[in-house]
Amino acid sequence: MNSLLADILSLFQQPAALRELGMIGVLLVTAALFARGVRGQIKGNAAASGMRQLAFPLLGVLLLSIMRFVAHHNAWPLHFVAVAVQLLWAMAGIRMAVFAVQHAFPKALWVRSFGRNIAALVWCGVALDLVGILPEMIAWLDGFVIPLGKSHITLWGVFQGVASVFGSLIVALWLGGVIEARLMQAGGLDSSVQVVLSRVAKALLILVSILVGVELVGLDLTALSVFSGALGVGLGLGMQKIASNYVSGFIILLDRSIKIGNLIQVGNERGEVLNITTRYTVLRALTGAHFIVPNEVLVGSVVQNDSFVDPKTRVAVQVQVAYGTDVERVLPILEEIGRKPERVRQEPAPQAYLVSFDESGMTLELGVWIADPGSGTLGLRSDLNRAVLQRFREEGIEIPFPQREVRVLNPA
Repeated sequence: MNSLLADILSLFQQPAALRELGMIGVLLVTAALFARGVRGQIKGNAAASGMRQLAFPLLGVLLLSIMRFVAHHNAWPLHFVAVAVQLLWAMAGIRMAVFAVQHAFPKALWVRSFGRNIAALVWCGVALDLVGILPEMIAWLDGFVIPLGKSHITLWGVFQGVASVFGSLIVALWLGGVIEARLMQAGGLDSSVQVVLSRVAKALLILVSILVGVELVGLDLTALSVFSGALGVGLGLGMQKIASNYVSGFIILLDRSIKIGNLIQVGNERGEVLNITTRYTVLRALTGAHFIVPNEVLVGSVVQNDSFVDPKTRVAVQVQVAYGTDVERVLPILEEIGRKPERVRQEPAPQAYLVSFDESGMTLELGVWIADPGSGTLGLRSDLNRAVLQRFREEGIEIPFPQREVRVLNPA
């Protein structure tokens, strides 16, 4: 370590090394200026955002590679270019990893800490490599052999496998995000089909990334056949509900019986569909509460979908009038009241009906049609009832209430 520091200090005393550092600084400043211009020109989806993140390190590597090519053909000695290129590649890897995880889990709180941890890990590896300790650590880890059936794997191979699987997963998640963004922008596809295709693409990419990572380690996949068979039996017996929810989710997304934005009611839960995942569906009730309904319940239960074919919904309010009231006079008044609210559609027109003859009076019903059931109906019902009450008072129309006539026989 002391000899390495002495060599570095001696390099700083050489004019050629100082000129090399100055040239590296000029090239990095040039790369930063070009990257700023490139970031201003690149706009759009997730892929464009990723290119903006990688603009500076990639431009820096390109300019330093040109400098190395020129120096090689002119026999100029270089001491720091290789270190600068290694640092730029490390920066590009860190930015790509953090960017992929941020777009794969945009709402996760641990993404920021993940970025700091992965950056610290990569910079530590680069520092150990620069001082010459990393090769010794690799040789030490490569000496531990772990038997795995007929094959053997070293501890360094395990670390390589974890890193390979992790890196391939990051690339798969990034590609999945790019594919999802492109599918969501496709205007000719239904929203449910877009969700299905994006989920299938992500699942396939993750599966391929895991298989590629295992192959890079050197493990024989046939050696894992017995373990995978036992794992499959265990999953089939213990995770039937989860598998059923996933299959039901794909059924809902493919047959498009329930779409995002529909107003549905399943059991006692009623609300607007906010999100449909492969395992559950999120409903937002009119009160603002959110319900998470398993997809199996939606497939196996009767679901009331108010906007399945037509978003128009009928809202009805009932009122009683006394038996002595002229019904032919009251029904047009109710229809006139029903035409006043802004949310009420004029086609079909509001209709009033004589529903039944009850104990206290005759029951009338006013029915109106609205086009926005997702905004709720309680406020509209309240407005209609208040308007009916005020108009009946102005017209002198009696709203009866229950009355009982008591006769006393044989009083004492």
